[in-house]
Amino acid sequence: MKKSFLFFITLLAFTACSKHQGKKNIAISGIDSTLRPGNDFFKYVNGKWYDSVSIPASQAGVGAYMFMNFPQRIRLQGILDSISQSKNPEGSIAQKVGDFYASGMDTLTIEKRGYAPIKPLLAKIEAISDLPSLMNFVANEEKAGNSSIIAFGVSSDQKNSSMNIAEIYQTGIGLPDRDYYFKSDSSTVAIQKSYKKYVAALFQQTGSDAKEAKKNADLVYDIDKQIAVSHKTKVELRDVQANYNKMAVKDLVKRHPNIDWITFLNNLGAKTDSINVCQPAYYDALNKLLKTIPINNWKIYLKANSIERYADDLSKPFVDASFEYTKVLSGQAVQKSRGEKMANVIDNYLGEALGELYAKKYFPEDAKKRMLILVNNLQKAYAKRIDKLEWMSPITKQKAKEKLFAITKKIGYPDKWRDYSNVQIARNAYFENVVSASTAAYQFQLAKLGKPVDKSEWFTTVPTVTAYNNPTANEIVFPAGILQPPYFDNDADDALNYGGIGMVIGHEITHTFDDQGAQYDKDGNLKNWWTKEDYAQFKSRIQQVINLYSTYTVLDNLHINGAMTVGENTADIAGIAVAYDAFKMTQQGQENTKIDGFTPDQRFFISIAKIWRVKMKDEFLRLWINNNPHSPPNWRVNGPLMNTTPFYEAFDVKQGDKMFLPKKDRITIW
Repeated sequence: MKKSFLFFITLLAFTACSKHQGKKNIAISGIDSTLRPGNDFFKYVNGKWYDSVSIPASQAGVGAYMFMNFPQRIRLQGILDSISQSKNPEGSIAQKVGDFYASGMDTLTIEKRGYAPIKPLLAKIEAISDLPSLMNFVANEEKAGNSSIIAFGVSSDQKNSSMNIAEIYQTGIGLPDRDYYFKSDSSTVAIQKSYKKYVAALFQQTGSDAKEAKKNADLVYDIDKQIAVSHKTKVELRDVQANYNKMAVKDLVKRHPNIDWITFLNNLGAKTDSINVCQPAYYDALNKLLKTIPINNWKIYLKANSIERYADDLSKPFVDASFEYTKVLSGQAVQKSRGEKMANVIDNYLGEALGELYAKKYFPEDAKKRMLILVNNLQKAYAKRIDKLEWMSPITKQKAKEKLFAITKKIGYPDKWRDYSNVQIARNAYFENVVSASTAAYQFQLAKLGKPVDKSEWFTTVPTVTAYNNPTANEIVFPAGILQPPYFDNDADDALNYGGIGMVIGHEITHTFDDQGAQYDKDGNLKNWWTKEDYAQFKSRIQQVINLYSTYTVLDNLHINGAMTVGENTADIAGIAVAYDAFKMTQQGQENTKIDGFTPDQRFFISIAKIWRVKMKDEFLRLWINNNPHSPPNWRVNGPLMNTTPFYEAFDVKQGDKMFLPKKDRITIW
């Protein structure tokens, strides 16, 4: 919740002085002392591990960050195995979670049913005869979680963040991003071919012969490509102002007569007189394509879309076809175990129910208390950094600090859990369980339309290894999943925790002030709070980040997209800086006592390198570079540290070292 100004002054005056809270010596191992830290710090800390570790065949990578979700799924699977074998009261969370999991593990029934669960859906598509019946199908399936050419959602109004409004987004393509349809390099062409082969295989599994299936796949790809032309690029999508286009429904009706918005919204059950059209060019193009592409071709497209949507929920031939495409995209060698897959499914569909069970077992209350101390100390350190900025005027500094101390902090798990009473789960009906959960999720979103924003809502599940900043709520969120080693250890010394989760906290706070977040005020509204001169200074420093990271290469010749990753890179650079300042407020940070031969500062920076300890398949790394707004893990270490002067001092980084940047070239934004 928004903090009062008096509370802001009180926090600012308070000096952090936490004592060393370590209960045990966390040993640092694996350092390659034969390497100079200043040449490649990621390799200095992680090289021995990287060279010796093997990526599990069922995974695209191994290590920390998103790949920690693999062992998390094993934990969740343990909970699910236990609860699914128990007798649980009808309608209880335990019954829904346990029976949903059991239905997904019942592969004999799933195999026996083949593609029977989607035959009624395909029959509905076949019955489409004109544009109105096509749009009616699209609306009805949107409500069941089978989105196709229109992506509808409910979210906080970017310019009135206390209220929820209807939004629509660009959608409609099968490849990961619009650029995949227009590149001609060998890796992308291989993905294009694999996607077409996948779509053809799905048609064959539902009754088409090989020739017809290939023809249908080519037709679907052609429609995809026509749609992709209108999509904004990932860099263009970073423009939050351009993504805000609140339009009256009556104007949209005139603008898009082929969509028939009034009927469509009525079919959705969405009562609204306005919609934020995030990417208008997409819907302008769709309005034309609905007429220029024959209805029979749209029917083939919708069949492909629907079969793809449910491929992993059907029998083995569909699951195998889906995996063959996934394998080309990610490099994953073999399919995940059924148990891991189902743990992921339950986390997706009944995430807060499963999260409640996870938190009780794996997240102690004292961890939450220590995390709050860390977050508060990072805020205080951030305020001091703002005060010292030479490029920012006093009036903008004051606004920045007001925004800083208005941040809502969510740690571990929600204060209230979601109600899943309208989700109907049967132990022997896996496909129907998926549809029921998807339909309930849509109704959950729809119920928010036109109502005040619930500031207690979470947008990730508790077991997920992640953290996020929500600019329209001005909040930072740290679920229990990430609050474990190497990020956070309640028994570790401050150096490791401030270098680990402290860097993540600083990173998330900085998203409040990155190229996107800086455009929102303390209440989460898209509203300017800068002086013209200060914002120009800020933008020039953001451009420095873009320019620097665009020089970094991956896989020999593939460059990081500096413009696409600028928000995350800015957050990494400032996140480390503020975490270091907060660490220096602790007793350990003010001392120089070595542990295992490393100074407190050295342990702090080593911890940063360890939290991004990741090894991944080349295919997945290429997928990452093309689509992920974060830089690859090694550059999440080396990139920001090149701009961190205390790192130079801790490891005696000198001119001639590969990571050396002259002091005048080191970027400081916050």
